[in-house]
Amino acid sequence: MDFFSILSLIGGLALFLYGMNVMGDGLAKVSGGKMERILETLTSNPLKAVGLGAAVTAVIQSSSATTVMVVGFVNSGIMKLSQAVGVIMGANIGTTITSWILSLSGIESDNFFIQLFKPSTFSPVLAIVGVAFLMFAKSEKKKDIGMIFIGFAVLMFGMESMSGAVKPLADVPEFTGILTQFSNPILGMIAGTILTAVIQSSSASVGILQALCVTGAVSFDVAIPIIMGQNIGTCVTALLSAVGANKNAKRAAMVHLYFNVIGTVIFMVLFYTLNSFIHFGFMGHAANAAGIAVVHTTFNVFATLLLLPFSRVLEKLATLTIRDKEEAKPAVQDVQTQLLDVRFLDKPAFAMEQSRHVVDNMAREAQDSLHTALSLIDRYDDKMAEEVMTLEDHVDRYEDALGTYLVKLSQKDLNQKDSHDLSIMLHCIGDFERISDHAVNIMQSAKEMNAKNMKFSDKALQELHVIAKAVEDIFDSAYKVFAGQDQEMAKSVEPLEQVIDELNMELKSRHIRRLREGKCTIEQGFVLSDITTSLERIADHCSNIAVCITQVPEDAFDTHSYLEHMKREDNSEFQRVMEESRSRYQLP
Repeated sequence: MDFFSILSLIGGLALFLYGMNVMGDGLAKVSGGKMERILETLTSNPLKAVGLGAAVTAVIQSSSATTVMVVGFVNSGIMKLSQAVGVIMGANIGTTITSWILSLSGIESDNFFIQLFKPSTFSPVLAIVGVAFLMFAKSEKKKDIGMIFIGFAVLMFGMESMSGAVKPLADVPEFTGILTQFSNPILGMIAGTILTAVIQSSSASVGILQALCVTGAVSFDVAIPIIMGQNIGTCVTALLSAVGANKNAKRAAMVHLYFNVIGTVIFMVLFYTLNSFIHFGFMGHAANAAGIAVVHTTFNVFATLLLLPFSRVLEKLATLTIRDKEEAKPAVQDVQTQLLDVRFLDKPAFAMEQSRHVVDNMAREAQDSLHTALSLIDRYDDKMAEEVMTLEDHVDRYEDALGTYLVKLSQKDLNQKDSHDLSIMLHCIGDFERISDHAVNIMQSAKEMNAKNMKFSDKALQELHVIAKAVEDIFDSAYKVFAGQDQEMAKSVEPLEQVIDELNMELKSRHIRRLREGKCTIEQGFVLSDITTSLERIADHCSNIAVCITQVPEDAFDTHSYLEHMKREDNSEFQRVMEESRSRYQLP
C-alpha cells in the first residue's frame, strides 16, 4: 500500500464522516424538532419507549445524538430515568439502520434494476438533485432535503473511496496478521471500543469495518468482537455529555454504559460457549457488509430483549454508581430554566422549542406580577407584595438565562422561521422584564400608601381602575400577539397604547383640578403620578412587542418610522380602532 493509497484512505474516511454529519444535520432540520418532541410525550410503557427510541435514532442517524438528548431531557426534568432506559435501548436498535444502508454497496448483479439499488448508481443522481435544491430552491425545507441528498452522496462516495483504498491490503501479510490478532475476543472488543470512542459514532466505526470487508481479510471471528466493542465505545459521547449534569442525567448515561457492557458480556459468553460445542462454520468465512449489518442488528435486538425486563435492575445499578447526595431542591423557576440545556443546542430546532416554552413562562409570570401589583392598590397585603418581588426576581433570572442561551443558539444553523423567532424573543424578553420592574414600582406605591395610611378618593380610584383595566387588556393582547405571532392583532395594540397615553394625561389634569379644590393632597398626587407613569410605560413595552412581531419577519426594525406610518391621519383603520378604544375606556 503506497503513500497515495493511504492518502485516498484518509480522504475517503474524512468524506465518509463529513457526509454522515451533513446527512444527520439535514435530517434533524427537516424533522424540525418533531423527533425530539415525540420523545417528550413518552409514557411509562417500556415497549413504546423502545419503539420511539429506535424510530427517532433511525431518522436522525445517530444513537449518540439520541442518548445525549435523553441525558438532556433527564437533566432538565422533562423525562424520568425510568422512561430513559427504554429510549436508550431503542436507540441502540435504531442506529443499526445505517449499517444496512451502507451494506447496499455490496450488491452485485448484472440485472439493470438490481444495479439501480447500488449506492454507486443512485448516489450521483442524489448529489445532482441535492445541489439543484440547494442552488435553485427557495423553500427552506427543499434546501434541507438537498443537504440530506448531498450528505448521503458524500457518505457513499467516502465509503467507496475507503473500500477502493483498502483493497490492495488483501495481499499484505502484515495487515492480515494484525487482523488475525483481533480474532481474540478480548483484543477485538478493546479495538472496537477504542475506535468508536475516538470517532464517537458506532455507525461510523461499523461503516469503516464494512469498508475493510472488501479486502476479504476480515472474517466473522474478527468482526464479531470488534462490533461488540463498538457498542461499548459509543457510550463515551453520553458519558461526556453527563459531565456537570444532575445525578439523574449521569445515571441515564450510566444506564447506556451498563446496557452495552452487560449485553456484550452476556452475548459473548453465550456465543463463544456455543461456538466451542457447535463450531459455527461461518466464523472462518470472510465477512461482507451485509453480514456486518446482520451481526450489529442481532446483538442490539438480543440485548434489548434480554435486558428490557430488567430495566429496573439497570436503574438500580446506575443509582448505586451515582449515589444520592444532599442537594438543594431547585426552585420552580430554576427547573424551568433547566429546559435551556446546552445539550439541546446540537439540535437547534428543538432548542428553539424549549426557548419558546421558557419565554412563554416568563411572559406569564410578568403578567401575574402586574395583575397582583394592581390588586394591591385596592387592598394591600404584605404576602402579595412579597409575591410581586418573587415574580420579578424570577423574570430577571429568566431574562439572564434566555439571553445567554439565545445568543449561543443564534450561532447555530437555523431555518428562516426559527431565525426570525429567535430575533423576536431576544427583543421581547427585555420588554417582559421591564414590565415586571414597573409592576414592582406599582407595588411599592401601594406599600407607601398603606404605610402612610393614605387613600385615594372614590373618584380617583374609579379613574385609576379604568386605566389599569386598559393596561391589563393591552398586556393580554401583546401576549397573544407574541404567542401566536399574530400580525393582524398586533395592529390593534398601538391604538390602545395611544388611548392609554391620553388617559394618563387626563388623569393628571383631573388630579390638578382636585388639588386646587382641596379634595386631595400633593403627596397623594405624587403616588398617583408614579402609578399612572408605570402603567403608561407598561403600555409602551406592550407596543414594542407588537411592533417587533410585525417588523422582524419583514427584516426591518425601524420602530420610529413604523409608528409614524401607523399614526398618520389618513390611516383610517388606525383611527377607527383608536376611537373604539376611547369609547371602551371612558373615564367616569
